[in-house]
Amino acid sequence: MIEYLIGVDGGGTGTRVRLARPDGTLLAEGGSGPSALLHGIANAWNAVEQAVAAAFAAAAIPMPGRAAIAIGLGLAGVHNKGWAADFIGANPGYAAVALETDAYTTVLGAHEGRPGAIIALGTGSVGEALREDGSRCEVGGWGFPAGDEAGGAWIGMRAVNHAQHVIDGRAAGSAFADAVIGECGENGVDAGAGERGDPGIGEGAGRRDAVQRWLAGATQTRYAQLARIVLAHAGGDDTARAIMIEAGRQVGLIAGALDLAGRLPIALCGGLAEPMRAFLPGDLLARIVPANGDSAAGALRLVRRSLAEGEPTRPAQPSPKE
Repeated sequence: MIEYLIGVDGGGTGTRVRLARPDGTLLAEGGSGPSALLHGIANAWNAVEQAVAAAFAAAAIPMPGRAAIAIGLGLAGVHNKGWAADFIGANPGYAAVALETDAYTTVLGAHEGRPGAIIALGTGSVGEALREDGSRCEVGGWGFPAGDEAGGAWIGMRAVNHAQHVIDGRAAGSAFADAVIGECGENGVDAGAGERGDPGIGEGAGRRDAVQRWLAGATQTRYAQLARIVLAHAGGDDTARAIMIEAGRQVGLIAGALDLAGRLPIALCGGLAEPMRAFLPGDLLARIVPANGDSAAGALRLVRRSLAEGEPTRPAQPSPKE
C-alpha cells in the first residue's frame, strides 16, 4: 500500500524533493547534491535517496520501506533514453517510479497541469509547452556550450570573450571588463603564483595568464557565476547591456518556437527569470504569468497522474514541433 508520494526536481547543481500524502497533503521538503543523469545513474539515485531521507527527517516521520512510497522525478538528462531506462532499471525498491525531464515537470508545476509554457533560465535554458490538445513541444535545452542560449553560462561565456578582447586591445577597457577579469583572476591564479614571480593580474601578461588558467578549469557552473557581473553592470555599460538584450531576444525566439500562435501563457522559471524580465521584448513580457508551482510540485502531479493511469514507470516523449 502506498502511504507517501515524493516529487523530485533533480539537476546538475542540486536535488529538491517534496514529501506528500496520497491525498496531496504536503508534509516536508528535503535537499541534496546533484542528480542529473549525466553524473551517473548510481550518483543520481544516491542524491535522490539522500534528499528523500532529509524530507522524512524534516517531517519527523520514521523512514518507511520504499515499497510504501511512489516517486515522481523530473531529472536533467532524461532525454538520453538509455540513461532513463538504466535509471528506472536501478529502482532501489520504490512502489512506482514516474520519470520525466525536469522541463516537463516544471511546466506541469507552473500551470498546475493545464496548457501553458515555461522557459527555464538558470545555469542553462530550456523551453517546454503543454498544448491544449495534450501534445508537447520542447525548444532549446541542447546543453552548454552548443546551446542553452540566455542561460547563465551562455551569458558568462560572452562576458569572458569581451574580457579577452579588452586584454588583447581589441576593445576598450571598462569597469565591467575589469570586474570579469578580476573574477577570473581570483579563481584562476593558484596560491603559488606570486612566490614563483608570476606577474600580478593587474599587468597585461599576468591578466592574460590568469584568465587562461581560469579557462583551463572552467565549467558550465563557473561560466554561469559570471552572469551576476553582467547583470550588475548592464545598467551602465553598453557591452554588458548588449549581452543581456541579446539574451532577452533569445528568450523571445524560444517563446515563439514553443507557441507559434502566441496564445499560451508563459511562466519564466529559474534563478535568472526575474532579472531577465527587464530585457525581454515588450510583446513577450505581456504574456508572462507567475508560476503556480515548481518542478517538484510538477513531479508530484506526475506521479499522481501516473498512478491513476496505471503506467507509472514509462517516461513520455515530447511530440515534434508543428
